[in-house]
Amino acid sequence: MEEKGGASAYGASLAGGGFDFYKFVRQPQTIVRILSWIFALVVFASISTEGYINSTHSAEVKCIFNQNDSACHYSVAIGVIAFLACVAFLVVDVYLPFMSNAQERKYAVIADLVFSGVWCFLWFACFCLLASQWAKTHDVTGVPQDAARATVAFSFFSIATWGILTYFALVRFRRGVNEGTISTFIDGADHNTPYPPTYAPTSYNPTTYTPTTYNAYPSNVPDMHQQPPFTPSPQPPGDADYQPPSH
Repeated sequence: MEEKGGASAYGASLAGGGFDFYKFVRQPQTIVRILSWIFALVVFASISTEGYINSTHSAEVKCIFNQNDSACHYSVAIGVIAFLACVAFLVVDVYLPFMSNAQERKYAVIADLVFSGVWCFLWFACFCLLASQWAKTHDVTGVPQDAARATVAFSFFSIATWGILTYFALVRFRRGVNEGTISTFIDGADHNTPYPPTYAPTSYNPTTYTPTTYNAYPSNVPDMHQQPPFTPSPQPPGDADYQPPSH
C-alpha cells in the first residue's frame, strides 16, 4: 500500500511517475478491494437469482429469509452499491498518482475513508439481519439453503474487507496530513545571531604605498605636433613701385 523509494502524497507517488499495472494489482489495498467487489457480487447475485421462492400454498414469491422481503431488498441494495463503489474506487486508485493537486488527492482519500467506514457498518447490519432471519426460518422446504448460507457468509466476509479498506484509507489520510505539515521552504538566515564566523570578512592590512617616479620629458626633442611659425609671403618685384594712374 505504501509507496517506497520516492516522494509521495496521500499514499501515492507524485505526479509524473507513471503507472505500473503489475505493482498496482499487487498492492494490498487493490487486492482487498477486488475481494470486496467479489463478495458484493455473490451477495446480491445469490439473492437476485435464488432469494425468492413461492410456497406450495401461494403463487406469491417471498424472500427465503423468513419470508421477510425487507431483508432481501436491503441485502441487494447494499451489495449493488458496494459492487459499483468498488469499481469506482479502483478507478480512483489508478488515477490518484496522476493527480498533481494535493487537494484533489485529499478529497479522494476522504471519500474512500468515509464510504468504507459507512459500508463496513452497513455490511455488519446486513449480516446481523440475514443471520437472525435465517435462524427464524423453520420451513426450509424448497429453499436453496446453499444460496442462503453463502449470502450470510459473504456478508460477514464483507465486514472484514471493508474494515480493512477503512484502515488503509485512514493510513493514507494520516500520511497525507503529516506530509502536508512539512514546510517546503526553509529560511536559512538567522536574524537573531551574529554573522557566522565562516563568512566573516578578513581583516585588511594596509601596506605602505610607494608612488612611482617618472623621468622628466626632454625639452630638446622637437614636438612633431607643433605648428610651424607664421611667415609672410614675399611680394613680387615691381609691385612696390607701382602707382595707380591719376585722372
